[in-house]
Amino acid sequence: MAELTAYLRRRWREIYHRSSIQVILSLFFTAVAVVGMVFLGLTLFLRFSASNNALLAENSQRVLSQVNLNLDARLREMMRVSDAAYYQIIKDADLAEGDISRDLELLYYTSRESLVSIAVFSDSGGLIAAAPLAALKNSVAPERESWFAAAQDRIENLHFSTPHVQNLFVDPDYRYRWVVSLSRHVELTRDGAIESGVLLADMSYSGIEQICKDVDLGAGQGGYLYLVDGAGEIIYHPRQQLIYAGLLEENNRAAAAYADGSHNEIFQGQRRQVTVKTVGYTGWKLVGVLPSENLWDNYGQLLLFFLFIVFFSVFLLVFVNLRLSAWITAPMKKLDRAVRELEAGRETVDLKVDGPYEVQHLSRSIQSMVSTMRHLMDDILQQEEQKRRSELDVLQSQINPHFLYNTLDSVIWMTENGRTEDAVVMLTSLARLFRISLSRGSNIITVAEELEHARHYLTIQKMRYKNKFSADISAADGVEELHTIKLIVQPILENAIYHGMDYADGDGKICINAFREGKDVIIEVADNGPGMPEEVVARLLDQGGAYAAAGSKGSGIGLRNVHRRIQLTFGREYGLTILSEPDDGTVVRIRLPALDEAAGRRYRKEGGQ
Repeated sequence: MAELTAYLRRRWREIYHRSSIQVILSLFFTAVAVVGMVFLGLTLFLRFSASNNALLAENSQRVLSQVNLNLDARLREMMRVSDAAYYQIIKDADLAEGDISRDLELLYYTSRESLVSIAVFSDSGGLIAAAPLAALKNSVAPERESWFAAAQDRIENLHFSTPHVQNLFVDPDYRYRWVVSLSRHVELTRDGAIESGVLLADMSYSGIEQICKDVDLGAGQGGYLYLVDGAGEIIYHPRQQLIYAGLLEENNRAAAAYADGSHNEIFQGQRRQVTVKTVGYTGWKLVGVLPSENLWDNYGQLLLFFLFIVFFSVFLLVFVNLRLSAWITAPMKKLDRAVRELEAGRETVDLKVDGPYEVQHLSRSIQSMVSTMRHLMDDILQQEEQKRRSELDVLQSQINPHFLYNTLDSVIWMTENGRTEDAVVMLTSLARLFRISLSRGSNIITVAEELEHARHYLTIQKMRYKNKFSADISAADGVEELHTIKLIVQPILENAIYHGMDYADGDGKICINAFREGKDVIIEVADNGPGMPEEVVARLLDQGGAYAAAGSKGSGIGLRNVHRRIQLTFGREYGLTILSEPDDGTVVRIRLPALDEAAGRRYRKEGGQ
């Protein structure tokens, strides 16, 4: 460092001694003048920009307040319609004595400018009355809609939904409009008895859109306004279709957590001024966005004046350098922009750059590197997928052949002893067991098929063990139509029989129960066997260990294989949970995602089977 400082001083002395006084004075005076003007100009500019930002924030708050008033009026109109339907029609009517459809039609026609439909449903989702359309589609189930559940969960509140297409009713004109639904819990009277119900009023989404669109947050500033609910879900956005299509992103989740007022944020590398206003009792929030970069357009005259003074003062000295540096650095800037586009995830980027040899060589090297990286990433993804499929195949192929041998031995013994009917039953169950196991090569089957597979397995084992135990299989409504990976219950039954039923003397019992728990499916396998201590339970699902109960068969590998297959297919939040205590039996819980037919096909396609 000292050598560099000495070298620079020496070079400066050489230039100083070779230059005229005029050149030296010109350089110093020009430098001092430029520094002074830049400092003064920046100070004035920053003061002006801060003041202007405050004015823009105040203007945004005024605009949002006006939009809030208009939106509040529209929502209050919907609340008025809802109150009129409830307190003037539903409260005064006994459904056993008369129909309220005509009264709802009259109410609809008085508010049809903003109202799309109004309907009353029973607590089970049955349609009681509706206007203007009065016939539900066969394929819809109102009780499963989010607005229905919200009204039942919080009966004391009014509930506003996010925008959706209302397709509950049969419309001869096939018109399905975008609506915002207001739902509430109501009390229905039937034969003098009170029962629960849900009132639904659908407000035209175009009304909200008309209020929010074309809102001016500042002339020429590129600002816009959008509307979100309390959870951050977008209700209105000027570019809503692009956001739904995944072509544009918005910082709506973070904005939903902002307090009312103005905030500065950086989103996707862009600094923005965000103004938030809560819409009364709904929990919705109006969000006004003004890009800070666009605010610079408001300072045009000041910038022009500042730049004019600076350029006029130093033009003769720096003009050539500016043009020359711009010409030299232009290829590098173009290359830099291309690299930034690559970093942003753009697929096709033009990396061909004209310029000096070094820049062209760098451009070709980056092109080669990008091509190589993409090929490597494709190879890695393909290898990972192949590895996952191979691991699933290996886990599924780890079956116990002794079960087949022992079953066939039992069939031979029954046949030799004249028990042909029992032999036929066992062979029939074995055939159906293997037919479900094959499943035409598919790894995804229905829960009903999986439980049927378990039923045939238990039939065989009960005959082999001479009815030392009994078994019961049950499933909640709607669960059997869901989908799962196959062969997950049988290994658990095998462990329950080997470790729990081997010493039973006719009093053993195994219960299988399938039911929904939120968005998941739970299959429980419970037995009344001897149970296990806590330290043994802790080792059962350990991938690195093995377990074998003293004096019993099996190593517990079936449990670990099932656990691993489920996690490989659906993720680490799913799998097995084992609950057991000595002398108190064992419960194994299988947690799976609730897959409908479409989701099952998707997993079957991803699994390559």
